[in-house]
Amino acid sequence: MGRLSHLDAEGRARMVDVSDKAASAREAVAEGFVRMSKETRVLAFSGQAKKGEVIATAELAGVMAAKKTADLIPLCHPLPLSSIHVAVEPADHGLRVVARVKTTAQTGVEMEALTAASLACLTLFDMLKAAEKGMVIEGLRVLEKSGGRSGDWTA
Repeated sequence: MGRLSHLDAEGRARMVDVSDKAASAREAVAEGFVRMSKETRVLAFSGQAKKGEVIATAELAGVMAAKKTADLIPLCHPLPLSSIHVAVEPADHGLRVVARVKTTAQTGVEMEALTAASLACLTLFDMLKAAEKGMVIEGLRVLEKSGGRSGDWTA
């Protein structure tokens, strides 16, 4: 296993210096799931939830979260995001969130995609908790990334 890039020679946390890297097109896709009953899933798409339009609110929360990633994760670089797309879709036993983020920059957007997916899941939970308190957020992961020195990767 390689050296962790966020640790200096003494083991202290540091922001990675990317100033010598060329900017390149980068993209990452992440997903997360909110496990819930069929009734709660139907409610999410009905427009009848107590807090309002569940799906659109969760998707918007994911977009907003991606833009704030560097404020939330201490060693993340602030990036000029060129595209953020968050979609909530029905899945077996709940809802699936897929977040796709793009940039042209010196470092990747995996953290922005993960942040978007996780905050969309949290928003779904918040908006539906009155209907079902036992929902479970799970399966947060990067599905794919492209660009940069390490090239393309798919789960």
